[in-house]
Amino acid sequence: MEPKSTTPPPPAPVLGAPVGYPPAAVYPPSAAAAGYPHAPALYAPPPPPPPAAASQQAAAAQQQQLQMFWAEQYREIEATTDFKNHNLPLARIKKIMKADEDVRMIAAEAPVVFARACEMFILELTHRGWAHAEENKRRTLQKSDIAAAIARTEVFDFLVDIVPRDEAKDAEAAAVAAGMPHPAAGMPTADSMAYYYVPPQ
Repeated sequence: MEPKSTTPPPPAPVLGAPVGYPPAAVYPPSAAAAGYPHAPALYAPPPPPPPAAASQQAAAAQQQQLQMFWAEQYREIEATTDFKNHNLPLARIKKIMKADEDVRMIAAEAPVVFARACEMFILELTHRGWAHAEENKRRTLQKSDIAAAIARTEVFDFLVDIVPRDEAKDAEAAAVAAGMPHPAAGMPTADSMAYYYVPPQ
């Protein structure tokens, strides 16, 4: 004689009722869920990129940001129709221009052009300094970031005497540690954010 089953039979399915899929009875739990932590996951996360690849990706992203910056500046210059409003004081620019004894007369357009050029210079130096701050995982732009931007960019070599030497050395040491040394004089630049010129279209 067979023993009688004490468990009731499963209820009949109801049309339209939600059904859990897949039924737990059909598929056994995975090995990792069953208490085997050493079992490999079905879809393991990709390994983190090596540090050199991460710095190359950051340099490429910075270069792309700089290219977008200059492209936007070029579009902005072409679309400018209002020359009366300026971000920098024209009187101060004119005073600086007249500091040269040989300059007698200054056309009205010259300080406007200088104001725009100074604005673009400040913006680019800020972009490059900000990239250095982000490399060091900071959200505050510091004087050392500007010094590093000057030390890394060959175009800004005329500013090397203006930037304090100790900060330039610190910035240079940080650049070498990050794998971006300043090129020697006469050598091609190895700058990851080389100067970018948008040709007229």
